[in-house]
Amino acid sequence: MSLTYQELLVTLPALLEAGSVPNLVGEAGIGKSALVAEVAKRMGATLLTTVVSLAEKGDLALPVPPLTKDSLVTTSRFGTLADVKYGYSTTLLTLLKEAEARPGQPIIWFLDEFNRGNAAVQSELMNLVLQRQIHTLTLPEEVHIILAQNPDPTMDAAGDYAVTPSDAAVRDRTVRLKMRANLTDWLTWAEGEVDGTPRVQPVVVDYLREHPNLLAPAPVVGQITPTPRSWERASRNLTSLRKLPAAQSRVVLADVLAGDLGEEVGVDLAQVILTPAVGIEELLSAPSPVTEMVAPLPESNRLDLVNQWLGQAVPLDLATLPRVVTLLKSLSADGQVAAGYQIGKRADLLAALYQARDDKAARAMYELLAEIAKRGTGNG
Repeated sequence: MSLTYQELLVTLPALLEAGSVPNLVGEAGIGKSALVAEVAKRMGATLLTTVVSLAEKGDLALPVPPLTKDSLVTTSRFGTLADVKYGYSTTLLTLLKEAEARPGQPIIWFLDEFNRGNAAVQSELMNLVLQRQIHTLTLPEEVHIILAQNPDPTMDAAGDYAVTPSDAAVRDRTVRLKMRANLTDWLTWAEGEVDGTPRVQPVVVDYLREHPNLLAPAPVVGQITPTPRSWERASRNLTSLRKLPAAQSRVVLADVLAGDLGEEVGVDLAQVILTPAVGIEELLSAPSPVTEMVAPLPESNRLDLVNQWLGQAVPLDLATLPRVVTLLKSLSADGQVAAGYQIGKRADLLAALYQARDDKAARAMYELLAEIAKRGTGNG
C-alpha cells in the first residue's frame, strides 16, 4: 500500500491535527522534502528541518561546558536550554523563539533521513518524538513532528541504503506512510510556474510523457537511476548549460545528464534535445531537400515521421509523394521493412496508389513498397 504526493498533501495535515507523528517512507529523491515543504506552506506553518544522518550522539545533550549564564536561554513556558551554535540545540532554540513570538502558529519540525542516523542518535531524538521532552525542555504544543525514512530491509528496500532500522517504539508511536511516485502529480508540479517560468524545462516534461516508466524506476544497486528529484536537477542543469556557447553545451550535455539520470537515460535525453524537431507538415512543405532535413534524425524519429504521414496519407497528395518516397529511402533496411509493414496494413492507401499508378511518384512508391515486401519476405 502506498500514497501519492497529492494524496499525502491531504493526509499529513489531518494526521498532524490529530496529534500523530507521520513517518514518510520512500526512495531517495521521490519528493518527501518537497511534500513537507508544501504541507507547511498550506498550513501557514514555520518549517524547521533537521537532517538526522548528519547528527552525532550528544548533539542534544545539555548543557555543553564551559557555559556562562549568557549561554543559557530561559523561556517562560518551555524550560531552559543551552544556546549551542550547531546541531539540534540551535534548531530547538529557533523553535522555541517561534513558539513564544507567535502563540498558536503551527511549527513543523521535519526530521529527515531519520533511519540513516545511528541507533544512538535515533534514541536521543525519540525522547522528543515520543515524550516531547528532554531534560527541562518541553516541546511547545505548536510543534508538529514529521519523520522521513528511506526503505530498510524490513520494507522490501529496492535501493542500497545505509540505514539503521527503527525499533518497535518508532513503529508503534508513528504512522508509517509509504510514498510512491506518480507521473500525473509530478507533471502537475513540474508545469507549475515560479516567477513566470515553468519549474521544469518543457523538453524534460515532454520526454517523461513519452517515457512515463522512467520517472522513478526501481533503484539498481551501484547504478544511477532517475528519481523525481534528479529530473528536476537535470532540468536546472540544462537551463544553465543553455547559457553556454552552443558548441560547448553540445559537448558536455550527455555527460551532465548521465550524471543526473544514469547513462542510458541521460544519453537518450541528450540526443532528443540535440536533435532538431521536424514534423511531417514541415517535411512535406519545406524547400529544403528531405535528405538534408532527416540527416540529423535517428531512425526512430524518421519512422515517427512515416507514421505521421500515414495519419493523413488518404486522400493521396501526389505533389508531396516524392518527398515521402525519399523519406522511406532514408531508412535502414530494417526500418524500411517496419515502415512497409505499417503501410501494407492500409488497404485504402494501397488502393489510392494503384488508382494513381500512371503518376510517376505513385509508381515510384508502389515499386519501392514491392521491393521492401520482397526483402521482408526474404528475411522472414
